[in-house]
Amino acid sequence: MAVPEQTVPEQICGPAVPREGARRPLSVRDVRITGGPLARWQRTNREASIPLGLRQMERSGAVPNLRLAAGEAEGEFKGYRFQDSDLYKQLEAVAWEHARQPAPEYEEFVAESAALLARAQRPDGYLNSHYQVVKPGKIYAELEYSHEMYCAGHLFQAAVAGARAGTDGRLLDVARRFADHLVEVFLTGGDDGIDGHAEVETALVELYRLTGHRPYLELAGKLVDNRGKGLIKDSGMGMLYAQDHLPVREADTAVGHAVRQLYLEAGVVDLYLETGDESLLECSVRRWEDLVATKTSITGGHGSRHDGEAFGERYELPPDRAYNESCAAIASIHWNWRLLLATGHGRYADLIERTLYNAFAASTSADGVRFFYVNPLQRRSDLVEDAYLGRRREWFACACCPPNIMRLVSSLGHYLATAEPDGLAVHQYAEGRIVSGDVALRVETDYPWDGRIAVTVERAPGTEWSLRLRVPAWSASSSLTPGEDGYAVIRRAWKPGDTVELELDMTPRLVRAHRRVDALRGCAAVERGPLVYCFEQADQEAAVDDLALVPGAPLRVTPVDDLPGVGRTVLIQTDALAVTEPEGGLPYRTHHVATTTGVTATAIPYHQWDNRDGGPMRVWIPLA
Repeated sequence: MAVPEQTVPEQICGPAVPREGARRPLSVRDVRITGGPLARWQRTNREASIPLGLRQMERSGAVPNLRLAAGEAEGEFKGYRFQDSDLYKQLEAVAWEHARQPAPEYEEFVAESAALLARAQRPDGYLNSHYQVVKPGKIYAELEYSHEMYCAGHLFQAAVAGARAGTDGRLLDVARRFADHLVEVFLTGGDDGIDGHAEVETALVELYRLTGHRPYLELAGKLVDNRGKGLIKDSGMGMLYAQDHLPVREADTAVGHAVRQLYLEAGVVDLYLETGDESLLECSVRRWEDLVATKTSITGGHGSRHDGEAFGERYELPPDRAYNESCAAIASIHWNWRLLLATGHGRYADLIERTLYNAFAASTSADGVRFFYVNPLQRRSDLVEDAYLGRRREWFACACCPPNIMRLVSSLGHYLATAEPDGLAVHQYAEGRIVSGDVALRVETDYPWDGRIAVTVERAPGTEWSLRLRVPAWSASSSLTPGEDGYAVIRRAWKPGDTVELELDMTPRLVRAHRRVDALRGCAAVERGPLVYCFEQADQEAAVDDLALVPGAPLRVTPVDDLPGVGRTVLIQTDALAVTEPEGGLPYRTHHVATTTGVTATAIPYHQWDNRDGGPMRVWIPLA
């Protein structure tokens, strides 16, 4: 029996749009970023990164594989079993970019891709080029590592983006046929299979939000409820790897593969937002609090182990072996955005900001055509370069990160502000214009280089309404006083031309890690505003690995209009010692033997590293 469609609310052009709730995201069309690093990232994404990604769809095998599945070509499958997902993320990036600035080539790419996917799709709706071409007899038989639902999830998100951006409707048709097939097999058909890589849960909820078709929401709920019951076969990585060790409502800490955990959390909060099940929000917040306190790098990065791309134990946060996958930074932003929509608490916007300007921003080179898969906090001088820890690379055999980066940059405007029951809240600061119904704001700022943010009302209704401005927790003082949720609230009957200014404290600060982070004892890092800094060899008078910072020395701010290879930046200089010790024999001694020389140590924002000589780098420096 067919389930009737529910009423579909007016669609907002953005990645995560709850049907109900106190806070409503804004469209990527209604938030225009015109200045600062975020505008530069979007410009570089459009001019360099997305064109590179489109070329790679052919070279990597993502598109040719689908031609094989459609019976339109001969040859061998190329790449990983989840190769289709690269195309889906690229489609999503293109869709959001088309929403921002329409272009015929974007519409053409979506239309051609949708047509190919329709030709490759089986009559029953199933679509996965690897299993259709390489293992047609193993469909859904290897869910512990097949990524079949994971790929489906990225298809659903691409289709939602395409529909909200107004591109070719055939992509949504393909996605719905596949989603209906999943419902038939895993919901009404009674199959209790779960994909070893969470992602489809959050995507199914968003497909429900777009279409109003409730079985998509019900299937997402079933998949979340069944995780942790041992229903995922062991892929050889163990139950923790796929978060199948405990039901989601019972787990207290993030474990296993970091990206899987974080995508799962996004789905958990999405389900709360649509069902009102408080137990889902409670368990996700519980894990968030533990994760932030014990398993988060200073940059907002997640994942301390290369083995399994995984979280480690509490306080296991090594700088040199930090994994901090770029996809994990993106998934963290997705999760925190949903928590912010659910609660309105500024702490989630604070973590989005930390992650966005540091762990995420570092993933892409200044020219937009090279990427990090892994984002360590230290590179040693004798590093043996490889695909993960060496220089940024144009592409990867496992290219999950580059198109993922592109889709977030294209949709950045979606994460800056929300419509509130009594007004508007601004969560992230960038020069530009924000429109929400009868309200239009102009934001003038040189953030994050400068802490002054001026918000001018360009259009407003005649009634009273509240403007909420986030005051970041890192700011020791500010010109506006925040409430308990981290936001300063100004309520009045605003008139066009009214301006409010927020001045944040941009004094550089020396920070230390919790004493239980063993790898960082005796070390400190430098922050200014939302930016974490690092010490890159290109700027130092001595070897970066010999530096020791002088406690209490002033941190001197030096703006630079155009640092070669980097662009605009703000450097921080401080007094340090270059400490050298005798070489040879065992590196252990009964007494300290060292030579020290006074030097100046220069720090650069972490997200701008590796754009010059590829030398050593450290975020955490020993204290003298």
